[in-house]
Amino acid sequence: MRRPFLFEGMRPTLHSAAHASRKANFRRVAIGCAIALLVSAAAAAQVITIDTSGKGPVTVNAPVDRRFAQIKPTDVTLSDAPLDAKTRLELIRFLQAEQGFAMRPLPSGHKGLTLAANGKLNPAGEAYLNMVISEGVCAKPGDRVAITNLKFSRSKIVFDLNGGPDFKHRFLRHIGIGMDPNMTNPVVQDDGIPTGARITLTFKNRVPKMTGAEVEALLSPLIEFKVKSPIQAFTDTLPPPLKSAILDHEVLVGMTTDMVMFAKGRPWKKTRETEGLTPIEVWIYGKPPEDVDFVHINGNRVIRVEIAKVGKPLEIFTKDVVTPLLMTSGSPMLTAESNTHVIREGDVQRDPNKEAPAPPPTLRNPGEKLPDDDSKSSRVGVMKPVQFPKEKPEPQLGANPDGVPQAPPKSSGTAAPATTAPPAQAQPAPAAPPAQTAPQPAPPAEASQPN
Repeated sequence: MRRPFLFEGMRPTLHSAAHASRKANFRRVAIGCAIALLVSAAAAAQVITIDTSGKGPVTVNAPVDRRFAQIKPTDVTLSDAPLDAKTRLELIRFLQAEQGFAMRPLPSGHKGLTLAANGKLNPAGEAYLNMVISEGVCAKPGDRVAITNLKFSRSKIVFDLNGGPDFKHRFLRHIGIGMDPNMTNPVVQDDGIPTGARITLTFKNRVPKMTGAEVEALLSPLIEFKVKSPIQAFTDTLPPPLKSAILDHEVLVGMTTDMVMFAKGRPWKKTRETEGLTPIEVWIYGKPPEDVDFVHINGNRVIRVEIAKVGKPLEIFTKDVVTPLLMTSGSPMLTAESNTHVIREGDVQRDPNKEAPAPPPTLRNPGEKLPDDDSKSSRVGVMKPVQFPKEKPEPQLGANPDGVPQAPPKSSGTAAPATTAPPAQAQPAPAAPPAQTAPQPAPPAEASQPN
């Protein structure tokens, strides 16, 4: 006899549970097959990953700028004694609110730059450039920065510059107290978006006992505390040829606007032009009769420099000589002769002993020839000698075939050479019509005189 279920309502529940279990197993098998197909397709094809956060690696085809390259490690002798409370207070008093000049672009962001004591910088190269692009720049080379906060730990010192990259209260900004559901005022109000930077100075085992001057020497690759002017801090980071050009107040093609400002200062006039489809901003320095410099800028780079001097032709520079110097590969600076183009105003004067005459204007294409070029009647091409017309002999009596007498030649002191005409074939002369004699008037009668 079949034993009935005690609870009849459990039968459909058991059947539905078994069905759901089989359905779940089928889903797992389907998902596993799909993953296997995707893995096999990825192994056979090229996988492209798109980073939308802006924090991934940056691929740079050209050499990295010197400002983002790896630094040269410092050589500061450090003590073996650990940092004590007294030395820590002295460092805080010495470094708090200390001002210096940035030697490299200092990026914003919570992580910041990490500098090992007497070691290398992290990140460097392309990763450093990526951080500057994604997080923004707190200070450019030559800008003044101030240490606003110091934090000590066992093996590192954290420096916040210009207020630091974080809010003062990171968690209280998101907490509000009140009964109104529409209340949006947090406990701590935001003073503004922080734009500071952060530098972490790390040590091998622990922070040693040292002075404030030694700490500044360790930070010198990023911040210089000894220089007294922004231009000195800015030019110390540049290669020697570019540094001498800025100190000599000379503008080169390829300079940035910051370099132009340090070299020449603010222009007395700015104009905007368009060359083709390229927008150009022209900075003008000087007024006549002084030398006038026209600096053409596209974006943030100098693309053309024109120097006008009184009584001299206009000098134009278009060759970029700064970009190779700023790259990590480096290259010698080009000479000024290969970068100078002189424009002659007015008529061009040529030396006939050294230069060939200019060809006459023509509508032909270069190298084009016409069928009549080889004929004598052609007048296009090289100029030929001028042929003057020959002198005609003086008229002679009887030379006119009509038989009309001509006046005899005028007598002169020298006899004209006789010209011999080629013998002509005798031809019968045409009969001349009878000449009509015109009636002649009667002579006037003589007046009779009285006897």
